[in-house]
Amino acid sequence: MTGGTGADSAKRRKPAKAKSRERVVSPLTQADLVVLSLLAERPMHGYQLNAEMDRQEVNDWAVVSRPHVYYAIAKLSRRGLIARSKDDAAAAGPERTCYRVTPKGLKALAAALSEPHWATGRPPSPFITWVALSIHAPSAMVERMIDARVAFLQEQLAKERATLPHVRNDPGDRSRVGEQLVTLCIRQFEVELEWLQSVRAAVATGNQET
Repeated sequence: MTGGTGADSAKRRKPAKAKSRERVVSPLTQADLVVLSLLAERPMHGYQLNAEMDRQEVNDWAVVSRPHVYYAIAKLSRRGLIARSKDDAAAAGPERTCYRVTPKGLKALAAALSEPHWATGRPPSPFITWVALSIHAPSAMVERMIDARVAFLQEQLAKERATLPHVRNDPGDRSRVGEQLVTLCIRQFEVELEWLQSVRAAVATGNQET
């Protein structure tokens, strides 16, 4: 039996054509979620978002640059997750366009925060990767790197201890969550500093044996 009519062929091609029009929606990035979260607290424009990120020291717990913020604003706006605020009459340019989170945006934020990978991820820090590879480094370099790590952690520990009283002055949930995050950082730095003492001792013992 030969092929069907032109109409039959068109029908067979139709599903493929419809499938080609399907759009793949990229997932929300870390920067997208940070911007959504900040706008869920109050409407802001791009300049205010960056200032608030600096105030909250967001880059201590998330990697979000200034270009990331403006890219996220454009992306979230296209998807209808944020919208221009009603109080934006005096806006002057894209950096001063004030945005608020829409109900769709709040739903998307809640859905993203319910994904299980948040609780099961184990991303290694660069220093942990270095430790795993350090068997191939000269012992003198290993000691210098440990000293550099100790100095860095002591600096960060002092910073977080100084930050803690200021975080407690933030309003509502921001104060409660901020205090817990800073306390966790302090404990992690203290534990790692203690652990580095044993690492230094192990390196010294290895040097004596060789």
